[in-house]
Amino acid sequence: MTKHNLKHFKALSLCMLIAFSSCKENDKKEDTVTESTNILLQEWTGPYGGVPAFDKMNVADVKEAVEKGMELGLADIEKIANNTEAPTFENTIVAMERSGKELDRVFTYYGILSSNVSSPEFRSLQAELAPKLSDYRSKISQNENLFSRIKAVYEASKTTPLEADQQRVVDLVYKSFEMDGANLDAEKKKRYAEINKELSSLYTKFSNNVLHDEENYVTYLNADQLGGLSESFVKAAAQIATDKGQEGKYAITNTRSSIDPFLTYSTERELRKQVWTNYYSRGDNGDEYDNNALIAEILRLRKERVQLMGYDNYAEWRLQDRMAKNPENAMDLMMAVWPAAIARVKEEVVDMQAVANANNDNITIEPWDYRYYAEKVRQKKYDLDSEEVKQYLQLDKLTQALFYTAERLFNYNFTPVAEGSVPVFHDDVKVWDVTDKDSGKHIGLWYLDPFARQGKRSGAWATMYRSHSTFDGEKTVLASNNSNFVKPAPGEPVLVSWDDATTFFHEFGHALHFFSSNVKYPTLNGGVRDYTEFQSQLLERWLSTDEVINQFLVHYKTGEPIPAALVAKIKNASTFNQGFGTTEYLASALIDMKLHLADPTNIDIDKFERETLSEMNMPKELVMRHRTPHFGHVFSSEGYATAYYGYMWADVLTADASEAFNEAPGGFYDKDMADKLVKYLFAPRNSMDPAEAYRLFRGRDAKIEALMRDRGFPIPKK
Repeated sequence: MTKHNLKHFKALSLCMLIAFSSCKENDKKEDTVTESTNILLQEWTGPYGGVPAFDKMNVADVKEAVEKGMELGLADIEKIANNTEAPTFENTIVAMERSGKELDRVFTYYGILSSNVSSPEFRSLQAELAPKLSDYRSKISQNENLFSRIKAVYEASKTTPLEADQQRVVDLVYKSFEMDGANLDAEKKKRYAEINKELSSLYTKFSNNVLHDEENYVTYLNADQLGGLSESFVKAAAQIATDKGQEGKYAITNTRSSIDPFLTYSTERELRKQVWTNYYSRGDNGDEYDNNALIAEILRLRKERVQLMGYDNYAEWRLQDRMAKNPENAMDLMMAVWPAAIARVKEEVVDMQAVANANNDNITIEPWDYRYYAEKVRQKKYDLDSEEVKQYLQLDKLTQALFYTAERLFNYNFTPVAEGSVPVFHDDVKVWDVTDKDSGKHIGLWYLDPFARQGKRSGAWATMYRSHSTFDGEKTVLASNNSNFVKPAPGEPVLVSWDDATTFFHEFGHALHFFSSNVKYPTLNGGVRDYTEFQSQLLERWLSTDEVINQFLVHYKTGEPIPAALVAKIKNASTFNQGFGTTEYLASALIDMKLHLADPTNIDIDKFERETLSEMNMPKELVMRHRTPHFGHVFSSEGYATAYYGYMWADVLTADASEAFNEAPGGFYDKDMADKLVKYLFAPRNSMDPAEAYRLFRGRDAKIEALMRDRGFPIPKK
């Protein structure tokens, strides 16, 4: 899911219930787990406070582990719910924080088997387990005795407030139960649970359909079809083809990391069209893997579910605890930017068409032409060649740049662990020990899984295997970043685009958010969806600082630093192609919101997408970043449903905070600003209201004008 994905099960969950995990329990239960031979249930052992046994996980163990984990988790809940003592924060809320730790461990492995090393065998198991897991969640969210105790603690806290962090946990827990139907009558609860069960299966099927189309639509090229492609790309494509049993050919896989450079540089227009069509038709091929009917059913069920609680639509229900508060505020932000974005696209298309005409190409710009001719315009307008820039963007050097940034801002050191000392699930995965630079205190481990492969979902994401907490003894963080860079031929460097380097920094921002947590209770490590992208988007800005550029952007052959003239061109072109980037993103965010505000009865998804984009004056020369049939953010779980706008909401904060750093005496490495960044924006996680946290950092609310300036758009009149 392009930019962000927490632990798979937490993203899968319809509420925060499963996040209540960690630490000690009674001896009898521990004995049950200890006696089990299922490695997925076992407590983590080894160095660094214990680590997952990734090298021993097996799909054959999953079903037993999940079912046993649910059994133990429900036993925890029943013990809390049936406690005869009066409800207190300690015996109810803290007890919930301790519950379900076995299933939490299982789902660390489950997430890897789903996202990083998926297989047909596992996907079949996912489909079987999805309704059972939905039942499990419903048994918790609809446990009347449990909710009665939570409600008693919540109401008591209104007259006798708790400590700030305890009050925040109580408020979050109560709200999550309330939003998940805990106040419904018995008949409505029954239907609510049935809907969740149906949705869980639909989400799993949606994801697996998209993964099928990513794996099975591969374009193979011959040697005479490589025009425009770089040497490193050609070598990597040859290696992939060989690995797929097509030696002598060149494979363009159906993932963004493969199609983006191909669409940008290939001189073969018909092949560009084929590759583009494969990618943007995922889940929309009119076969058994087509997602349109699934989406229509998901929308109908989501609306029915929230109507049980008295809401008019899904968006109204979903956004009540987000920074935007309601769909109107989210739409207002998007529509304030949309006119400037599509106007900029028109300008970009004029420039591209002029280049095409000057070359006597005799074409009209189509979506599969946009990247190709945009690159030609970039070279003409700014004398900037993306392929030239790429020669200075080596993955290993960029990784060192991440560590440098973490040291300067967070005072962290990253040291590779000894080979074999920490289990990994694939040979590509590397692990670093994260420590405080001054004290040497261990903070956590950072896992990096950089390369695309069969069975790995597309995009880039961050995952937390273990979160920080102190309520039952200090727990250190286990975090990972996952990318889909094309693995090079043996002995070749990994060279990436500026966009991919930006995403690399972005995802590392999530990891730093995990590592810097100073919260006491696990629930406070959760996030507000339209705020959690802010920290990671902000970290992207350090890629273009002089300190990073001058030290880590060196030529992969000569080792020479990137020339100052080339850096000047990069900065001069910083707002280039913003029409394309903003419009393709906003189109997806707007369709997400409009789909959930529409009447889903008899909805035709393809028709709705087509007609709505037309009404919005969507330029015909490009498409949504994520077309509806493969929009996994929204339809493979509920993580980003009516929340994809959150990237732009967060980007307002990002642009505004960037101006604060620009204005500081020390710029982006200003010590006082860095301290405030960590103290107010990273370390608190969800222990305080995000709007208040930002005001503590900035001294005021963020302003949309900063976003418009940042993108080179005209500032709308008040």
